[in-house]
Amino acid sequence: MIITHCYKIKPTLGQSAKMDYWLELLRRHWNYSLGQRLDWLNRTRCHIDRCSIVSCPIGEIPGKPDYYFQQSALKQTKQLFPDYKEIYSEVQQINLQRLDKAWKRWLIPNQTGKRGGRPRFKKSGKLRSFCFSRVNHPKAVIKFDGKQIIISRFGAIPVIVHRPIPDGCVIKTATIIKKADGYYISFSLEDKSVPSLIPTNNIKNAVGIDVGLKEFLTTNTGETISVPNFYRKAQSNLARKQRKTDRKEIGSNNWKKAQNRIARLHQHIARQREDFHYKNAHKLVKEYDLIAVENLNIKGLARNSKLSKSIYDVAWGAFIDKLNAVAVKRGVHVVKVNPHNTSQNCSNCGQKVPKTLSVRTHSCPNCGTVLDRDENAAINILNKALNEVGIILSACGGLGISQPVRQETSETWVQLSLF
Repeated sequence: MIITHCYKIKPTLGQSAKMDYWLELLRRHWNYSLGQRLDWLNRTRCHIDRCSIVSCPIGEIPGKPDYYFQQSALKQTKQLFPDYKEIYSEVQQINLQRLDKAWKRWLIPNQTGKRGGRPRFKKSGKLRSFCFSRVNHPKAVIKFDGKQIIISRFGAIPVIVHRPIPDGCVIKTATIIKKADGYYISFSLEDKSVPSLIPTNNIKNAVGIDVGLKEFLTTNTGETISVPNFYRKAQSNLARKQRKTDRKEIGSNNWKKAQNRIARLHQHIARQREDFHYKNAHKLVKEYDLIAVENLNIKGLARNSKLSKSIYDVAWGAFIDKLNAVAVKRGVHVVKVNPHNTSQNCSNCGQKVPKTLSVRTHSCPNCGTVLDRDENAAINILNKALNEVGIILSACGGLGISQPVRQETSETWVQLSLF
């Protein structure tokens, strides 16, 4: 398993200026390489027997500028532009690898048939990181001794090690990142001591959670966690800072300082949200052996919706990703289920009870069950998840589960366990 530890570093003014210059050179190289690829695409996408009505390129068509073609041109780049000799070759190669990955993600659809967006040209200051492929290797250009990183062309840079590298982890790569409040280094660690998933027969307790905008999440037992609304609470402060920025001359030092204040506020909001997600993820993983969640199409929910700002503020997708990452470290099951009709179906009898989003109470006319809408959905989510892993629930929807029972089948009958 690959995990990431991020630490703040304290470079000197000279080292910071050099890092900024490296990022600018890598940005220019990215834009040139992307322009080379787009030019080749425009020249080769016309049919042989016809020309475009608007324009048609003339002249010799160059070779396909894939990663290997552009990597082999690095030597010529350093001859034409001597400033690139200062940047390590592996840093430039990884920059090209990132471009190649984005290019293929745009042109080649994934397993679901979806493609990424077209790679963009980067404005000044928009390329914010560069990567080293080896750390503490005999031939590596970067070393980490636990207190500082040592790069031959930068010197020693102190690192604020707020948590130690875990024993048994091997540092694979290092990425220097420029953020609003300074520079950081991110280490990719290989951890081979990954616990295996808890066997299904040993699952002692399970929980289904339904995420929402009224409550951040609701469990099948009725427990709720309120929505923090970090972005909503900071909107007035953000608007005030943006108004001040609009009164500055674009490109001036005061304008850059005002822009940095806005970036720091956005960074603070993102860190608040990330901390909230991790705390709740750790809490759930410590208490339960199986966690059932909905497999939501968040982009589809937020598209053309009046609630899109609130949906992006709570960040359900980021929370589920963090929950899955934390659960893997502890061997806990996280099961994603189809959210279809989880809010409409009765968790007790299965009868469909249509209701609009404004109706917050589930009242079944068939069996008389009255529950909070989100609690009813959480029970249905848990039922679906346990059925997927082969555990049968009682007819009452699994309220008060203490020990789920493994499904047992034969050729002619199915045994149901009653709790």
